[in-house]
Amino acid sequence: MAAFNLLRRAERWAPLAVLLLPLGLLHAKVAAEALVALLDVGFLLRCGFRREWAWLRRGWVPVGAAWWLWLVLCSLPGIGIGGWPSLAQAVASVRFLLLVAALEQWLLRDAAWQRRLQAVLTAAALYIDLNCLLQLAVGVNMWGLPRFADGSLSGPFAKPRAGPPASRLLFPALLPPASRLLAVRRPLATLGAGALAAAGIGVIVLIGQRMPLLLTLLGMVLAGLLLPRLRRVLLVCFVAGAALLAATPVLSPPTWHRLVTKFTYQMEIFPDSDYGLLFARAGVITWQHPLFGQGFDGFRNACPEMRTWIALPLARLNFYDGGGASICNIHPHNHYLQASTDAGIPGLLLFAALAVLWLRALGHGLWRNPDPLRVGLFIAVALELWPIASTMGLYDIEIMGYMYLMLGFGLALAPRPETSA
Repeated sequence: MAAFNLLRRAERWAPLAVLLLPLGLLHAKVAAEALVALLDVGFLLRCGFRREWAWLRRGWVPVGAAWWLWLVLCSLPGIGIGGWPSLAQAVASVRFLLLVAALEQWLLRDAAWQRRLQAVLTAAALYIDLNCLLQLAVGVNMWGLPRFADGSLSGPFAKPRAGPPASRLLFPALLPPASRLLAVRRPLATLGAGALAAAGIGVIVLIGQRMPLLLTLLGMVLAGLLLPRLRRVLLVCFVAGAALLAATPVLSPPTWHRLVTKFTYQMEIFPDSDYGLLFARAGVITWQHPLFGQGFDGFRNACPEMRTWIALPLARLNFYDGGGASICNIHPHNHYLQASTDAGIPGLLLFAALAVLWLRALGHGLWRNPDPLRVGLFIAVALELWPIASTMGLYDIEIMGYMYLMLGFGLALAPRPETSA
């Protein structure tokens, strides 16, 4: 009885840890990892006490489990090249899958906690955006940190990582209030919706990170497809964003350099650019180890080996050594390439199947009933899982933590097959 009472008390307070998680993702990585661990353990204990294990056989979970188990197998010493540390990290990577399951099955089933988490995510988006604007206006953020050396606005962070979370949080934070304003059907409210959307997208432009901006444009297309009422507003925002970009040589020359000058140059020499060399290196590692990959952190561990130093055929400057060891990184800057270098072609196929199942579940019923919050969460996850993109590491909690949090949130909101029409 005492254990059951303790469980009831933990169930009452566990959703509070979910509200604290975005704060940890912003400025306390260790605290965020601790919160994820506590939520995972609490979820497993709850399932054990209540004997509720049916979720293991439903939806995305069997494929997610297969992907994780294959990654663990590929990371075993003698199969992977990272040794016991690689195996330990592969085993620990299940924490993200357990977090998504806990959010979907337990922590966010109550409407009140859903509203609270929505408010916290919106506050996190505003916090990042306001720090970016402050940095643009006075040169430093609220912590006294200047914009990053390459000219990008780093927002509240010391490094240039404001773009990814800002672009992912934008749509869940923006679409619900903009839709409510448009529903009023008055000129002033419509103007307010347009101003709100233009401000959010304008900040993404001013941050000066290329991939977050391109993904935001994709998100605008998805939002327009799913929310017809927003199409005119989004079209106006697109025009306003283009005008803002055209004005950046005057407003923010470093932004123009990063978004236009540098991006154009990188596309012209893509096979010899860092991204092209990383792409080639990841492809070579997968080609050399198609079944098992190289285990967790396979790219980091295999990249320095000379046998992987092969560039794309169109490369000129780096044709002979593929960029050598100087282009090596801890991951290949693409989730799907990371899945393949870690766990070979089977790992890539399992991860791709998992991504499809997640998006299918998130999008269930959206075409008929496009709730703005659900649409925003769907877009946020779709942008992170978009295959043609430069991304952070698949297990980087500072960035991917937002994706897993919004994924679990969206799955909790989605109608379940047994209850949907």
